[in-house]
Amino acid sequence: MAGKLSGKVAIITGASAGIGEACARALAAEGAHLVLTARRQERLEALAEELRGSGSQVELVTGDARDEETARQTVQKALDAAGRIDILINNTGLGNYKNLVDTSAEEYDEMMDTNVRSTFLFTRHAVPTMIAQGSGTILMLSSMAGVYGFAGEAVYCATKFAQVGFAQALDKELRPHGIKVGAICPGGVKTEFALGRGRTEESVAQSGMLEPEDVAGAVLLACTQSANSRIIEIQMRTMAEALT
Repeated sequence: MAGKLSGKVAIITGASAGIGEACARALAAEGAHLVLTARRQERLEALAEELRGSGSQVELVTGDARDEETARQTVQKALDAAGRIDILINNTGLGNYKNLVDTSAEEYDEMMDTNVRSTFLFTRHAVPTMIAQGSGTILMLSSMAGVYGFAGEAVYCATKFAQVGFAQALDKELRPHGIKVGAICPGGVKTEFALGRGRTEESVAQSGMLEPEDVAGAVLLACTQSANSRIIEIQMRTMAEALT
């Protein structure tokens, strides 16, 4: 399939729903060879069938992004299938909106492992291939909660600030190797994210939040920059946001 990403190989974590699913469709439409990973095998397979039906090349790895073996297997799947890794989208994420005193150590660990550990693991295992190639793009799907602190979201904000800091540091560390690193920071998005953990289906449906496709458009922009340009950070908010 011809397109801006024809010949490029892209890994997307958390690809079975929401922003990850929208990113898969957006990159596939531009000809990327996709390597998708998530825990929900049936949903991954349904997405792969849809994309393959449109002519896309898609590889799947079912697993928990918090486990190092999942990162190893996903990177190896990309290398076995195509011999390279051009794009890594660290999209896996978990939210749990609670006041600090209501947040348990277990909930803290769950958010940190899902949002930060998974980002580290996939990046750590993809980077050696990108260094050897002398090229690559790595994006962290962070949040406006990684730019501003919000009451009732202290731990979630901490994980998202961590992703932004990780991206900023790696931009300096990896740019000499021809690797671009950036963070995409959307506000609220209409997905399954945090349902039952501070959000309800009704509140999300009635909100003026961003659509997953809005965020996927920003991801695609960052993935299709010219060779001599890079996007460090994109901040996104809905047009429906209050002016005060």
